[in-house]
Amino acid sequence: MDGTLVDTEPYWIDVEFEIAEQHGGTWSREHALQLVGNDLLSSGRYIREHMGIDLSAEEIVERLLDGVVARVSDAVPWCPGAREMLLALREADVPMALVTMSYARFVAPILEQLPPGTFDVIVTGDQVTQGKPHPEPYLTAAASLGLAPEDCVAVEDSTTGTTSAVSAGCQVLVIPNHVTVAPGPRRHFRDSLLGLTVADLAALR
Repeated sequence: MDGTLVDTEPYWIDVEFEIAEQHGGTWSREHALQLVGNDLLSSGRYIREHMGIDLSAEEIVERLLDGVVARVSDAVPWCPGAREMLLALREADVPMALVTMSYARFVAPILEQLPPGTFDVIVTGDQVTQGKPHPEPYLTAAASLGLAPEDCVAVEDSTTGTTSAVSAGCQVLVIPNHVTVAPGPRRHFRDSLLGLTVADLAALR
């Protein structure tokens, strides 16, 4: 979701700097980009260590979510072509799962901007034991759709997410956003989702 459907990474980064300022920590954009695609608790532990603040990882995650949810509630920054792609896939009755390491309360205001039932399955970071780059999130989504991972296409923007999807067995459409992703098996690259068709996704083999 983050970086593929909605470009919320700037929101997360803004909130990270706010937390650093509020709690007397230090932070940098380089540190922020290390968190792209990670599950939130891993990000919370990284922030605690590298920001140098006296909050637990769980407390950091809650403060991150508070700040980002407030921003998303004001404005959802859709990535170019994202809504159009989702609507085309739904019209074609293609089963879809949302696989995100964000928590359910962050996903909710974004789903409110889409037609009901756009996604058949939603897998969030607070529903899995091991987050990306582990394959569990995508394995969970494929199983919930009743499909083999090999018959699924994942859309990702980070190395962390791409590793998760490839490890699960999916083909991956990579749309690099704030970080670069190296080429590799089952990785297919596009600059954006603009003009993407259902046939384009079906052709990724």
